[in-house]
Amino acid sequence: MDIKVTPLDDRAIVKQLEEQDEKVGSIYIPDSAKEKPQEGKVLAVGPGKMTDDGKRIAMDIKVGDTVIYAKYGGTEFKYKGEEYIILQQSDILAKLKK
Repeated sequence: MDIKVTPLDDRAIVKQLEEQDEKVGSIYIPDSAKEKPQEGKVLAVGPGKMTDDGKRIAMDIKVGDTVIYAKYGGTEFKYKGEEYIILQQSDILAKLKK
């Protein structure tokens, strides 16, 4: 998937991964009651944060990484009918190893 949006500074564009449905017994949980997943795939990263003295701090994540991010972090947006999240690097809590 190629997205033509470039994040600025220490931000990344993440696509939420779909949560796998788990069925316990015969209880049905409607989509409106499910929590949004906090796991996603990084599609684009900015160049990194600029310090006060003009040096750039490189990002710790790269395109293709699977990350876990803060529950209420980021800004959701739609691009060509798909939903994405723009997160600051500080909202990304962990990188999942393959």
